Amino acid sequence: MPEVTYVEADGTRHVIDVPNGTSLMQGALNYMVPGIEGDCGGLCACATCHVYVPNEWAERCDIREELEEGILEFAFNVDERSRLSCQIEMRDALAGLVIYLPARQY
Repeated sequence: MPEVTYVEADGTRHVIDVPNGTSLMQGALNYMVPGIEGDCGGLCACATCHVYVPNEWAERCDIREELEEGILEFAFNVDERSRLSCQIEMRDALAGLVIYLPARQY
């Protein structure tokens, strides 16, 4: 299984095996990573799974769709690296991905 590292705002790291086909949000919820809430269950409706994807990984995570862009308007401290982790599906090309969590979700 490919590994993903979730880095909390305080620097705490969680290295998790996320199965291919599983969203990064669901991977975090399965292992109770603090800072990922996923209130809407992955329906791209709440922005409580906001993460930052480093620029060097952005292309491999695909582009933000219009719905995701709209929902991100409700997230805390959004920037060009912002993504909703429910919209990024794990696959082998993302093995080793490191994502960063905001200080808060809303």
